[in-house]
Amino acid sequence: MGRKNRITENEKELLHSIGNYPDMSAKELLTHTKYTWERTVSRKIRELREHHILSGPFYDINYTKLCKNPLHKLLCILESNQDLETVISYLKVIESLLWTFPVLSSHKRVLNAGFFSTNDAAMANLLQLLKDNNIITDYSIRAFSTKRMIENPNLCGDFNPPLTNLLEPCPIPDMSLLHYDTEWNECDIKILPYLAGGAKLIEILRKERNLRENLTYEQVKYARRKMINNNLIEKLYTFIPFPADQCVEFQMFMNLEDTALAPRIVYNFARGERVYKQYALFEEWGTNNILASTSCLCHPLFLKDLTRKLDEIDEIKETEIYLMRSSSSKKYTYHRRPEFSWFDFDEQTLKYPYSVYEEKIKEKIERELIVSV
Repeated sequence: MGRKNRITENEKELLHSIGNYPDMSAKELLTHTKYTWERTVSRKIRELREHHILSGPFYDINYTKLCKNPLHKLLCILESNQDLETVISYLKVIESLLWTFPVLSSHKRVLNAGFFSTNDAAMANLLQLLKDNNIITDYSIRAFSTKRMIENPNLCGDFNPPLTNLLEPCPIPDMSLLHYDTEWNECDIKILPYLAGGAKLIEILRKERNLRENLTYEQVKYARRKMINNNLIEKLYTFIPFPADQCVEFQMFMNLEDTALAPRIVYNFARGERVYKQYALFEEWGTNNILASTSCLCHPLFLKDLTRKLDEIDEIKETEIYLMRSSSSKKYTYHRRPEFSWFDFDEQTLKYPYSVYEEKIKEKIERELIVSV
């Protein structure tokens, strides 16, 4: 890549092409860029990855197609007086933990966390257990009520868009959650977490053989094709609007007067501009409240003006913005592959053992209490 602090015009064109055509080879991408040689495209892709601008390929999971029983994805907002490392150590006991997002806050410690859930009430009980024992001081639980949509930035767009179009009528993509309709076998479930993490087939095979599993390359290749054909997974590349040291990351929730406007607002939000975003609708646990949500990587100036722009839209009653702490807090940022070892192949169900997690949390609390005394 050229200078570290900018993305060249040719690189912008290449990133757009990769995002739009994730199945294209380096040779095929030549016809969509101004590069002359296949090796140049391959080198540029490698450099963009090394500079943490391009990520992928990885496979996004349509998780509601995975099993017959309900499977939800939850976003939990946790407050604590404890060090966030301590909080995360307890969350890790829950195998369905997917990620943590350390929030910049001047007056309290806040951590957002993502989970898979097969029993939202049991998940709430675990968080209440942590609250009762002062690991956290408060929490809220929000469940995805639509598919999470991912939109790469338009690198030629406005890095500080005005947001005057949020209420404009528009054709909204299908955000509905899908339903189970395909039987999954042991090979499918075994390689699914690897694909979600972006592992290549040969890497999956190598890791599984290290675990003394007798999978063949053809089995793994067939399983991936089956999952793609049945819409369990979708191949994606993502890229950020500016080099990482020039971006800020935030999660935002909007409480709307008319929830029917929610899909339109999250779709129109910074659409077609120089902002990377994910968007979805959420249901808040214990209420009938529907929240519109976006998560963005953007230029700091866009975030600086964001609250003022949203305050000018009467239909938005309230906003919550959670800004990620700086890169110096990477120890509080945690990601792990989804855990599907509790999948029942005969019943085609996935049920996490929440009672086991409860006992482990209690044991950890008791053990650490004894140490502190």
